[in-house]
Amino acid sequence: MTIYLDNAATSFPKPECVYQAMDHFARTALGNPGRSGHALARQSEAIVEDCRHRLNQLLGGASVERWAFTLNCTDALNMAIKGTVRPGDHVITTDLEHNSVSRPLVALERAGVITLTRVAASPEGTVDPDDIKAAFTPRTRLVAITHASNVLGTVQPIEAIAPLVRERDALLLLDAAQTAGVLPIHAEKMLVDLLAVPGHKSLLGPTGTGALYVGPRVTLRPWREGGTGGDSFSETQPDKYPFFLEGGTPNVVGLAGLAAGLAWVAEQTPAKLHAHEMALATRLWHGLDQLGLRVLGHRDPTRHVATVSFVCDTLPSPEIGMILDGDFHIAIRPGYHCAPYVHRAHNTQPLSDGAVRVSPGPFNTPEQIDALFEALQQLVGVASCSGNLSVTIG
Repeated sequence: MTIYLDNAATSFPKPECVYQAMDHFARTALGNPGRSGHALARQSEAIVEDCRHRLNQLLGGASVERWAFTLNCTDALNMAIKGTVRPGDHVITTDLEHNSVSRPLVALERAGVITLTRVAASPEGTVDPDDIKAAFTPRTRLVAITHASNVLGTVQPIEAIAPLVRERDALLLLDAAQTAGVLPIHAEKMLVDLLAVPGHKSLLGPTGTGALYVGPRVTLRPWREGGTGGDSFSETQPDKYPFFLEGGTPNVVGLAGLAAGLAWVAEQTPAKLHAHEMALATRLWHGLDQLGLRVLGHRDPTRHVATVSFVCDTLPSPEIGMILDGDFHIAIRPGYHCAPYVHRAHNTQPLSDGAVRVSPGPFNTPEQIDALFEALQQLVGVASCSGNLSVTIG
């Protein structure tokens, strides 16, 4: 059986209740929500609204209807960015961002729609709020920043950055891909205007689910137009939330699973889940130190999620990933992690082809971390002797 340590990409396995909820719903109540008055459609609508309520309760929105369901976090971030900025706007972001933030912004910059400032994080992986403050211009409309780096695992000081954004009457977009479900998030108390979350990571729902929270200060342009199940005679998308952003039939089976995942996370509590995962990350840090491998980012567990990336100077990361998978049945994520600016800052390109990312989840165990360490011991030992490794050793 594979030891799965790639939860920063998507969590696996899911709690059993998630599988059961999706199977039961798909077999018994798979109507089209809001599109008909019959019982199956009403049951389907109830699933969607239950999921929306659970999101709002866990992540602290101003009201339930301000949550719009999306395909994933990438979809939510595109909705937020492209629905907010206007020609001539200035946007601030960082070099910690995933391509889901960076690519839409660069595309808008190259098209001449916006100007863009990318603030560099420290070598330890933390953005200085003063650098954000210094980047503001009179045209700054949006600050788009990750809550935690998907490469380094370092959590950013949003509690210090958010007031700076609010004081200047700009909007704060927070990418919570790596934190929703394991860190306490209350969008309104944190002064977050736009919050993008995936359903399939630490909220433990299936792929194909996500959400965008749109705070009361925000007016977006619609991302897509289409059927909403109500107000069929309006010639344009109805301006009532969440339908304003939810044209078309939603992934109701997925939302049934996401609702179950949210219930499981709420019962376990994000604090408990974070503590478990960080204990595994700390165990891994100690092992990597013994092997002399270069770990990226700081190691303060109070400002970290359980994502650990490291570089081996004698073995490229894709080769490590291939051997761990093929010979040891351990799944990790090698490469550049859709975050090129992080890797440029940490100089992982020339020799190592990126970094090896290990991300434990709620169902991993200390024994599995030890199994990874033992596998790496063999890899590093052989690579050190031969200068490279291109043969199977398992």
